[in-house]
Amino acid sequence: MPAKLTAEHTEVFLNHLQTQIAVVGGATCDRETGDISYEVGRRLAQNGVALLCGGRGGVMERASAGARANGGVVVGILPGANALESKPNPHLTVAIFTGMGQARNQILVLSSASVIAIDGGWGTLSEVALALKHRIPVVRLGGWGLGRSTDFEQFIDPLLFDADSPAAAVETALSSAGHTRRARNGEETDG
Repeated sequence: MPAKLTAEHTEVFLNHLQTQIAVVGGATCDRETGDISYEVGRRLAQNGVALLCGGRGGVMERASAGARANGGVVVGILPGANALESKPNPHLTVAIFTGMGQARNQILVLSSASVIAIDGGWGTLSEVALALKHRIPVVRLGGWGLGRSTDFEQFIDPLLFDADSPAAAVETALSSAGHTRRARNGEETDG
């Protein structure tokens, strides 16, 4: 019979994990967005955070490059079943081929303590929605107009934050990551 996993076991396990933060965004991006993404990756690595992403180009590749150039761990959760279906960017430390297409977005966000969304399209919006649905904090750095100032009050969420710089995005993602860790330990959270 399998051993019963207690809250104490869960806490010990989670406390030994490196903090994992997802960076999501477009598979293509302009130079300015690429520079912002690189800076986010750099700052995450300097804070000892493992960067998770979709593993491909654009925002994902530039954030990966920033993290890897600064000694960070970079995990790509790819949609295809192999490198022929989903060419991983060259900056990944680990490539995980899912064969799940866009359903891999669920794995990406559920494996993260918080998510930084940089620009992007429909795929990025799905990652933001999945994260918030599962009560994982999201920091928006450009892109989708889902901030607190929209006319759509039903979409305002206490776990959706706006940042105006890579430094602010990483700081907010790190501070909000504690919410996710407490929730996964079964503790009460204020969000």
